[in-house]
Amino acid sequence: MIRIAHFPWQDPSGRFSAFKLLVFLSLFIPALWVAGRWANHTLGARPLVEALHQMGLWAIRFLLLSLLISPARTLLRMPRLMQVRRMTGVAAFFYAFLHVLLYMADQRFIPGKILHEIAFNVYITIGFIGFLVLLALAATSSNAAIRALGRMRWQQLHYATYVIGLLAVVHFLLQSKLDITEAALMAGFLIWLMLFRVMRRYALPLHNLALLLALAGISAILTALAEAGWYAAKTGVMVQRVLIANLSIHAGLRPAVWVLCIAGLCAIVGALRARTKSRPTGATG
Repeated sequence: MIRIAHFPWQDPSGRFSAFKLLVFLSLFIPALWVAGRWANHTLGARPLVEALHQMGLWAIRFLLLSLLISPARTLLRMPRLMQVRRMTGVAAFFYAFLHVLLYMADQRFIPGKILHEIAFNVYITIGFIGFLVLLALAATSSNAAIRALGRMRWQQLHYATYVIGLLAVVHFLLQSKLDITEAALMAGFLIWLMLFRVMRRYALPLHNLALLLALAGISAILTALAEAGWYAAKTGVMVQRVLIANLSIHAGLRPAVWVLCIAGLCAIVGALRARTKSRPTGATG
């Protein structure tokens, strides 16, 4: 008799999964880390604001991680990764909820003030819209919701994850003001994830090393252009100066370089994994 998974640490057949339990527990580490720093008074002069920012940062990180799981499953040929995609997406909502809750606390839970900020502050409006869409996805993340909606309609609804990713990146960029390093990095990873899905949509070879490395390069170039364009629009800094900065490591690696390195590493690992999997058992050389 097939059992149904009722707990996050059960696999689809209802059996205990150490892998899922480890992932489930890991999702709480950032929240516990921030709570511990708050309790130890190491969050700075404005702990509430710092905690608010940390929760928002982890919300977008987990959101992008949930989008990474499908490409990782393909590149690594590890179908089991799909078992934790849903809980990772719910974790993104959990951290987004904490982000919103801490924002309301920072506004002293004054309804009029909160509504005014949502209505007239563009980056808060964008973030709140993204949160509402994420709320809808979290509310329909259960097996019961899949049965009620039908798998096809449920899948179409959850394509909104891509929209949430875009809204989250724009919200992050607008909130970051002058230093957009982390936001540009998130934007670069989103670009790479979406371009990978374009490859899959048009049935391009997903384990071709040259194609994957080209994808990494294109993603890095678009990241650099996006960062340069943002600084040019916001501060008047010449685009060329920002692009040149991406070629220097004296001030640290820029987001485009990180995107190139990580996407390139994924390409190499994916190609090697495909070669290993396609090699007949007992083959040498």
